[in-house]
Amino acid sequence: MAEEPQVETPQITLVDLQNALRIIDVSAERGAFKGGELTSVGTIRDKLALFLEASLPKEEAKTEEATKASAS
Repeated sequence: MAEEPQVETPQITLVDLQNALRIIDVSAERGAFKGGELTSVGTIRDKLALFLEASLPKEEAKTEEATKASAS
């Protein structure tokens, strides 16, 4: 009997989550969301930001915030 090929389990990294947060921010700046969607988008954005803040080493979190502040 032929052996089933192993499928890698997809993984999400902190960098992936940082990129998702940036995508949300850029999309919001460009007006990509309708008014009725803003609460849902904002809730997810806040959850991502809090998770990243708690998960990233303190120096990296500070650098991330500084980068975000300078981009605004």
